[in-house]
Amino acid sequence: MPTGADQMIETAVAAGIDVCFTNPGTTEMPLVATLDRTPAIRSILGLFEGVVTGAADGYGRVTDSPALTLLHLGAGYGNGIANLHNARRAHSPIVNLVGDHATWLVDHDPPLASDIAGLATPGSAWVRTVATAAAMGTDLAEAVAVARSAPGQIATLVVPVDCQWDDASGAATTPIAAPVAPSASTDSVGAAARALAAGEHRVLLVGGRALRARGLRAVERIRRHTGCRVYCENFSARVERGPDLPTVRSLPYFPEMALDALADVTHLVTAGTAAPISFFAMPQLDGRPELTPEGCRLLALTSDTDDVEASLEALADELGAPRSVAPDARPAPVVPDAGALTPASVAQAVAALLPEQAIVVEEANTSGINFVMQAPAAAAHWGLQLTGGAIGMGLPLAFGAAIAAPDRRVVALQADGSAMYTLPALWSMAREGTDVTIVLYTNRRYAILQVELMRAGITDPGPIAQSLTDLSHPDIDYCAIAGGMGVDATRATDNEQFVAALERSLATPGPSLVEAIL
Repeated sequence: MPTGADQMIETAVAAGIDVCFTNPGTTEMPLVATLDRTPAIRSILGLFEGVVTGAADGYGRVTDSPALTLLHLGAGYGNGIANLHNARRAHSPIVNLVGDHATWLVDHDPPLASDIAGLATPGSAWVRTVATAAAMGTDLAEAVAVARSAPGQIATLVVPVDCQWDDASGAATTPIAAPVAPSASTDSVGAAARALAAGEHRVLLVGGRALRARGLRAVERIRRHTGCRVYCENFSARVERGPDLPTVRSLPYFPEMALDALADVTHLVTAGTAAPISFFAMPQLDGRPELTPEGCRLLALTSDTDDVEASLEALADELGAPRSVAPDARPAPVVPDAGALTPASVAQAVAALLPEQAIVVEEANTSGINFVMQAPAAAAHWGLQLTGGAIGMGLPLAFGAAIAAPDRRVVALQADGSAMYTLPALWSMAREGTDVTIVLYTNRRYAILQVELMRAGITDPGPIAQSLTDLSHPDIDYCAIAGGMGVDATRATDNEQFVAALERSLATPGPSLVEAIL
């Protein structure tokens, strides 16, 4: 007789799930035993739950299909929340399995008991606690269907351990098809066309799948035909780039700059994202979070569940835009000359040497803007960005992306401060032999917080404020840390050293780290 764990994992295989990222504990042992007998699912250990959830995010962004995470009780889920927050903002499909105490034990409040469903609800589109072993398969099939529903969602199943080990009646549950995403309604397309037709003082703001090749081409048709301005959201789950693809500028991050950019806008149409608001509150906003001027008319071409790419194509057709437009020519980036290493020269070298069809994970924060400026002229690649603002996603996201696309080089542009949150991802990269090149920008400070201090009017911070944004005293030896986890590491202090190390890393199988001392 199959157990509940058997039924759940058999259902996962039938639904096309082929990866499980996990940091398991006692309450997940029956599921671990079933995974041990299930080679169709690749089970991958992360040494910290934030690595597990960030890897599932990276996997989902690349494949548009969910991986499983297997987490230990509420404490384990809690350790993974930050990167699940980023994943929710990225609309990544993920199915979390969170082990719980036996149904007959949990009410006695053993030491690790917690309100798992309460922890999971804010970050999940769907949460359910399995009631019986016989329900394990049906609940898993529903969770997978929810995760695959547009635009991509997080489904969390709380799985009591007795439901895992008890006998289950029946075999695997037939997979449930996710609903097909519809195109925007005729009314929405018509209203958006009328709003953008005049071009001047009109803005199209795009995000989500609008930033993939198909969506970008439709956006460029609209821009060229109407003359409207086009911006994209600040941080995107996946941006497809290449010399043959149109580019879209992101709306400025700092609110005063965004307000200035939109000051004359009379109509703003959104597709794949929401109307812009400030990332943080600032005194100069006078309590108004909107970044559009008062009186600006806002229209949404799509809802969250619409097919954004098809909707943009319908809008371009409604406007009578030409079927195709050639992108502007861009000079290819060149390897920087010998000299001092700077954020700009690091970005120039990465853009010049980037392999075709690479996946670039961008968590370089203040230094990373230099690569975003160079990226449109680099070889065709995908960019994965920090969607939710919770730092520490870069290394796990790169690891998950490499598991999802083993035939593509992953390049992680990583700030030193945020790297410290999830360094155990290096060990998982080494263990799994993933082809990841990590470019570590080492400036030994939280540079973005130093910028924010100045923006808050603190132009002469005292010793305590300075110490809270400083990452020296002692200096962190990232090369030693990487080496201790099985990842080859090289330190570069000038352009010549950096280029040589980067070329060697990109040509060598497996993970390696190039530390750029700035």
